[in-house]
Amino acid sequence: MSEKHGRRLSVSTWSLHRTLGRPASYGPGQEIPGPSQAGVDLVKLPAMLQNFGLHTLEICHFHLPTRDRGYLRELRSEMVNAQVEPFTLLVDSGDITDPVHGERDVEWIGGWLDDAAELGVERARVIAGKSQPSDEAMSASIHGLCRLADRADAVGVRLTTENWMGLMASPDQVLKVMDALDGRLGLCVDFGNWRGAGKYDDLAELMPRAESFHAKCAFGADGAMDKEDFVRCLDLARAATKAGPYTLIYDGPDSDEWANLDAERAVVTPYLHRQQ
Repeated sequence: MSEKHGRRLSVSTWSLHRTLGRPASYGPGQEIPGPSQAGVDLVKLPAMLQNFGLHTLEICHFHLPTRDRGYLRELRSEMVNAQVEPFTLLVDSGDITDPVHGERDVEWIGGWLDDAAELGVERARVIAGKSQPSDEAMSASIHGLCRLADRADAVGVRLTTENWMGLMASPDQVLKVMDALDGRLGLCVDFGNWRGAGKYDDLAELMPRAESFHAKCAFGADGAMDKEDFVRCLDLARAATKAGPYTLIYDGPDSDEWANLDAERAVVTPYLHRQQ
């Protein structure tokens, strides 16, 4: 893996959801909602990130206030001007395993791949399936992902998924989907999506296959960082691969998103430089 794609810091727009005005998420068949409160327009975020010292960005689909091509090009230009790399478009809705609406959702997600290409992002992360694991759900997921991979390839975007939602609730399920796509599907491993006693063993199975990470730190109701858990996940990632980036994810109770991202950055930064 090249230095360009190796260990470095990134941030998701989800970590700045409050800064962006808390726009509601939406899915297939729904209109784009406006922000629920005054917030920064997404086109202004690249310059803010440049000032903050972060130069790689993942964008949640619902943080785009419009899918108008002119707006997408303007945002792309602002990222270029701020020297912020548009790494991933995070398509956070749609269920390609839904027995009724799966076909509709494949088409809806496919449209976002076109938007990803317009934005100049390298990757688009999609949900492999919200259904609980079953032979039928697995078959629907693989079939839908193959179609989406075809469309992603056609527009020059790498399709990825994540250890997230019902179908991908265990390493066995994740690896089965990955193997079925035979290299045509990348994997982002999120530190915070799995819980329980087996969390670290389960994450360790995925780490060697990861191409990027969502470095999500848990914060308690009092705002305190669970540094022990965060460091343990970082240790697992570092031991398994030199892949990256590590995308900082903050969704704790403290409204000061920038200060908490800075706290996460302080913990993650040493892992960008450590040797195996």
